[in-house]
Amino acid sequence: MRFIFIVLIAFAIMPISSALAAMPPLLPMEDFFRNPDTAAFSISPDGTRLAFAKPWEHRMNVYVREIATENEKRITSATERDIAGFFWKGNDKIVYAQDAGGDENFHVYITDIQGAEARDLTPFEKVRAGILDDLEDDPNHMLIEMNQRNPEVFDVYRCDINTGELTQLAENPGNIVGWMTDHDGKLRVAVQTNGVDESFLYRTNEDEEFRTLITTNFKETFSPILFAYDNKLMYVASNLSQDKVAIYTFDPEENKTLDLVFSHDEVDAGSLLHSKKRKIITAVTYTTDKRHYKFFDADREELQKTLDSFFPNYEATVADIDDDERRVIVRTYSDRTRGSYYLFDRKDNSISKLAELSPWLKEEQMAPMKAVEFKARDGLLIHGYLTLPNGVESKDLPLVVIPHGGPSARDVWGFDSEAQFLANRGIAVLNVNFRGSTGYGKAFWQAGFKQWGRKMQDDVTDGVLWAVEQGIADKSRLAIYGGSYGGYAALAGATFTPDLYACAVSYVGPSNIFTLLETIPPYWKPLIEMEYEEIGDPVKDKDLLTEISPVFHAENIKIPLFVAQGANDPRVNKAESDQIVEAVKKAGKDVVYMVKDNEGHGFHNEENRFDFYRTMEEFFKKHLGSR
Repeated sequence: MRFIFIVLIAFAIMPISSALAAMPPLLPMEDFFRNPDTAAFSISPDGTRLAFAKPWEHRMNVYVREIATENEKRITSATERDIAGFFWKGNDKIVYAQDAGGDENFHVYITDIQGAEARDLTPFEKVRAGILDDLEDDPNHMLIEMNQRNPEVFDVYRCDINTGELTQLAENPGNIVGWMTDHDGKLRVAVQTNGVDESFLYRTNEDEEFRTLITTNFKETFSPILFAYDNKLMYVASNLSQDKVAIYTFDPEENKTLDLVFSHDEVDAGSLLHSKKRKIITAVTYTTDKRHYKFFDADREELQKTLDSFFPNYEATVADIDDDERRVIVRTYSDRTRGSYYLFDRKDNSISKLAELSPWLKEEQMAPMKAVEFKARDGLLIHGYLTLPNGVESKDLPLVVIPHGGPSARDVWGFDSEAQFLANRGIAVLNVNFRGSTGYGKAFWQAGFKQWGRKMQDDVTDGVLWAVEQGIADKSRLAIYGGSYGGYAALAGATFTPDLYACAVSYVGPSNIFTLLETIPPYWKPLIEMEYEEIGDPVKDKDLLTEISPVFHAENIKIPLFVAQGANDPRVNKAESDQIVEAVKKAGKDVVYMVKDNEGHGFHNEENRFDFYRTMEEFFKKHLGSR
């Protein structure tokens, strides 16, 4: 199930040792989980202004800065919840999204750069809205997706940003799970599902009915990515007749796959980069241990070489670029720093620092993250990342394994606030891309089907045992922690391998697969048959789901447990945590339970994050003997 869960900030811990003098100082927990000093820079289309997020009243709000004068102004006034995301609409307006208390029913707002009162363009209760196409060449309109008519599906509306008028362009017949426009903003593509099969629908123009081009089972990928700039050919991601996702050109009129654009033997192809100004594809990304590029355009390759020369010890990415492709927002980062934003002027070949995300965290005090691999018990090669604390011998350390959320997702190399926090406390941290993770091909992904609590869990267990065998981890001081699916894995670790761990932490994690599948958000219901194939059918696989649901085996839990939950979580209902807490208490075991009434799937408000990680720190200090 798609419980993709992004933890904004991260942790790590440390053993008592004679090498304490060489260790970094014990840094305040808050330093790892504070809101960034400044973040999410973007540039106006004309290249004259910057928009960015910055804390105000402990919430991330949007500011705008004139590049020439450096004058800046706050243009949003969120006090209950961070602005979830924003972008430029023309050169003088900002569009942003915000939900209420973590319910994920995002509304779309617009305001001008003078800070006039924002207008809610989708002022409907219990409705989720999002931007399908910002129509950057149309100053007065955007295309919005919204489930107002039917909470299970999203219709498409043309929104007049001046009046707020919404005109329906396409009514979802009940089985469309994705829409796509061409470069002129015309609605030309839809993705349809019958529950387990997906069909690629296409039309030459908006006056026609959609026609089906290709139908595949959801276990395979054939996904439209982008129209070519002639609005005729397309780029698609496909793993039909092969294991790894590759990128091809595709002729929709002829319903024919044409040329291979990019493929990789070890991993799936990633995102496709393109130039609006020059109307070409410029590069594709892919991720092995780190992110890499394959360039198709000399200009974009030269830009990357220039950035790499400026920042030889960091990853340097293009975060945004103006329409003229002169001014570039550059984001740098590494495994030991959240990094900084810079403004690069290609005409002048000048670069200036805009902001550092977390200047209070010193790079030299952070721990390196390295890619690792090991063999699972059935011989499958598993990849992951290991973060070891500085200043002590990498031997017999307390260790926390953190299975990622998703589970159709993967961990990547970079700065991880949780890993760094724990490492500063003297704890080794292991991230495992268990089977069922994405990015390693369809066979690896499908190897996780109906393996919750079974082979997927075995991969996590085998990673921990590998760390013990390597002499890195002390077998008496092991813990498992995760969020969303990772929270389930933490409960499964405590339940199904009760002698392995000293303690466990479940953060918005499911405990009862039956009730989990019954309470998914309404807009996931068209995909429910896919979830049954991936996880298990409550009727056909009743015994399996009973076997893998920790709540039915709570009597096996004999280690201390910490459970955290958002009361408004639309993905993992609060009842999931209530059930396991009640069952553990009934069995007479130790459990700490934290519920935040103004949160959903993860804690986004800064003060709630502080409470969570403060409790976690004390929990691990008590049960792992961490620093």
